[in-house]
Amino acid sequence: MEANHKHQTGRLRGSTAARTNQAIDRQTLANINRYGYAGPETTAQRLQELDKEWDVERVLEVNAATLALSGLMLGLAKDKRWLLLPGLVTAFLLQHGLQGWCPPLPILRKLGLRTRKEIDEERYALKALRGDFNRVLGITTPEGVLHVVRASS
Repeated sequence: MEANHKHQTGRLRGSTAARTNQAIDRQTLANINRYGYAGPETTAQRLQELDKEWDVERVLEVNAATLALSGLMLGLAKDKRWLLLPGLVTAFLLQHGLQGWCPPLPILRKLGLRTRKEIDEERYALKALRGDFNRVLGITTPEGVLHVVRASS
């Protein structure tokens, strides 16, 4: 049952503390309430902000690459013991790839970093409130619906 729950919510949300997920969800709902009813200009501005928002996976990857490269450079230039840093970082990345969790993730999530799916949920809720998908009504082919969705992206 637990594995099914993690599959439905996503590996990262499934391995995040419920309290942290709830805080992120509350903030997303507050954003939708604030920007979804504030008028088209405000909604458009928020959608532009969402286009620039980094998801937790991207932050994790950039930080891991930065630490690994720094450890490698320091290991080659200063002291071989620095080579432990890229080893540790890549082990964390492997763990994340296999299990969907690694030690930095709880910290990043508590800081409010969201998954791509969570960001997209806010994006599509704002677009729906703005009426972007009203043109789907009456379209009966998958190609037509996909065209409307892509035009709204």
